[in-house]
Amino acid sequence: MKSGYVSLIGRPNAGKSTLMNALVGDKVAITSDKPQTTRKKILGVANAPGGQIAFLDTPGIHKPVHRMNQRMVDAAVEALGEADLAVLVIDVTEKPGAGDHYVLDMLEKAKRPVILAINKIDAVKKNELLPIIAGYAKALPFLAIVPISAFHKDGLDALTSEILAALPEGEALFPDDYLTDQSVRSMAAELIREKVLRYTRDELPYTTAVVIEQFEEPEVVGGLTRIFASILVESDSQKPIVIGKAGAMIKQIGTDARKDLQTLLGRKVFLELHVKVKSDWRDDERILDQL
Repeated sequence: MKSGYVSLIGRPNAGKSTLMNALVGDKVAITSDKPQTTRKKILGVANAPGGQIAFLDTPGIHKPVHRMNQRMVDAAVEALGEADLAVLVIDVTEKPGAGDHYVLDMLEKAKRPVILAINKIDAVKKNELLPIIAGYAKALPFLAIVPISAFHKDGLDALTSEILAALPEGEALFPDDYLTDQSVRSMAAELIREKVLRYTRDELPYTTAVVIEQFEEPEVVGGLTRIFASILVESDSQKPIVIGKAGAMIKQIGTDARKDLQTLLGRKVFLELHVKVKSDWRDDERILDQL
């Protein structure tokens, strides 16, 4: 059989997490229309006929401003070094810029085989797609160029076939029922943050994080899991935005997050959320370690 690690690389908001969830067949990474949603390397394992693929979803490559951003970019570079193969995911609706050239240079220096996945093809006409494919074909000697729509799961069989063809022969890296390396506690924090991203203003996603303060498993089968979490913001002015008028915003975040957490855990969940102001959390190594 074929097996190996495949790093999903690209600019912010290219659709890497949506793609990994679709390829794995389950939700292992949160998704959002906000850039820089993924903040760390996430493993998702897909079993296909004749092979096993260990995908590494990575933060979007961008110019780091805070220590958190530098860690995000470092995680992407690290994943590239660990991988047998890289899949460069690009958003076909965005015009190539300096950031795309930087990613291409990084891939060339890494000396890893690369497949190009041109994402969001449902948003452009076919005659607009062909020149884009031709342009990228000149930029790097890709093993294959595969047009896809991760959201609509279009072209994923072709992409999987190209990935398996490029991977080395070997035994499975993980048991058949292994899905991700994330802890339940970590996934809970991410699901809550996903709801913060969905409902708050555009400027907040970059300045918010979620920390699980307590995670209490039930003592009896069928019991209640109790989760206490803090939503971090950077300024006093941001706190009322997350809380909302008469607590409406944080109630909406909590209600939606609890539904997803109950699906994840398979039992009832009590979720309590608080908002805390930490002005420098994106440069605080202790908080970043905790996250």
